[in-house]
Amino acid sequence: MQGLDGSERLTELVGQVIIIDLRSTYVCLGRFIGFDREFLELVDADLHDFRDSPATREVYVYDSVRLGIRRNRSRVLLRLADVVAVTRFDDILES
Repeated sequence: MQGLDGSERLTELVGQVIIIDLRSTYVCLGRFIGFDREFLELVDADLHDFRDSPATREVYVYDSVRLGIRRNRSRVLLRLADVVAVTRFDDILES
């Protein structure tokens, strides 16, 4: 990915199922359909708050890869400023 800027890297992910780790207690999983300067847009998404769950972030994401996304949003916009990491669903390693 040498030589790519941030927008080119995000463009490569459009149409794929991704995991977005946020600064807060939230993680979002879903199909990435687009972005602009401020927001990432996902559909068929699971916006999960870890304050409502005993699972760790790693366990929740791993279980979602194994069992499927627990969709609770048809569409969600996430502020880019709150994003810590973006990972393709297919890049989560099985253990």
